[in-house]
Amino acid sequence: MAASSPILVGDVGGTNTRLTLVRGSAHSPLILRESLLSSRDYSGLEEPVREFLRDASTLPRLAVFAVAGPVTEGRAELTNLGWVVEEDALRPALDLDSVRLVNDLVAKAYAIPHLGPDSLATLQAGRPVSEGVRAVVAPGTGLGMAFLTWDGHAPRAHPSEGGHVEFAPVGPLQDELLGYMRSRYRHVSGERVCSGRALPELYAFLKNRGGVSESADVAARMEAASDPTPIIVEAALHTPPRCPLARATVELFAAILAAEAGNMALRVFATGGVYLGGGLRRRILPILRDEAFLQTFRDKGRLSALLARIPLHVVIRPGTGLLGALHYALSGAAR
Repeated sequence: MAASSPILVGDVGGTNTRLTLVRGSAHSPLILRESLLSSRDYSGLEEPVREFLRDASTLPRLAVFAVAGPVTEGRAELTNLGWVVEEDALRPALDLDSVRLVNDLVAKAYAIPHLGPDSLATLQAGRPVSEGVRAVVAPGTGLGMAFLTWDGHAPRAHPSEGGHVEFAPVGPLQDELLGYMRSRYRHVSGERVCSGRALPELYAFLKNRGGVSESADVAARMEAASDPTPIIVEAALHTPPRCPLARATVELFAAILAAEAGNMALRVFATGGVYLGGGLRRRILPILRDEAFLQTFRDKGRLSALLARIPLHVVIRPGTGLLGALHYALSGAAR
């Protein structure tokens, strides 16, 4: 591969696909061109990549794609999109020397060491352990998780499909939610109740349960919307007057996320910190800053004191999946 050849880096999610053509090193990357595309406008990855590269003056020889699904032996099934992506198929189809797939949360984890204080909103400073494990929990279209360890020389990211572990309710309201969800789904995972796709489910559960008023305007807008999730978030936080049902929905979501983040901290012993990413985290930041969120994160019985020492951050910088894939590619690890 010629030294001057750019690298194609992509962050392929259930909602959007971000593509970047970049040249340089991990410390001084030069972005040549970039684009944000709607994933659901395409039936697979090859088509948007061809479209992106159509007018490029210099074509890449290496591509690294962060994909929203488990990667096994160079093959990924994108959980919330239905695409099947394979390194061996993309390489000849796109006329590339090398294609590497990496789980999108693994890519986000690789970005963590490169985030400065202005990229984070710290909910709990804690007492971070130098070179301790760092965990990433990211509610977006689904519920992604990964963690970062230190191998003695450099950070190393590891995948997790913890978002598909069975939902563990906390308190009577969530016990009711689990029963409601079990009446609808055979397997109720954390992702079923803690993701962008889950918000309309939580809204419907609370509406059916009664006791919280719903704005007529919000009800009408949701009825007409193909994706009610942004309407729920807006009505909970921004639209005056706020909709009590929307607000209760987002607060329930936040309580579940807090518990999931605490669970992940214990599972991987994340003494280096827990980082909340995903498409929802910045939009609901005011609720995440509430003391109730931290109390739920820490509430782990005999290990509550440990959770009080673990740093908890919200990643407010957009595009961390792409950033992590970029550093993964330019570090030479993908070659």
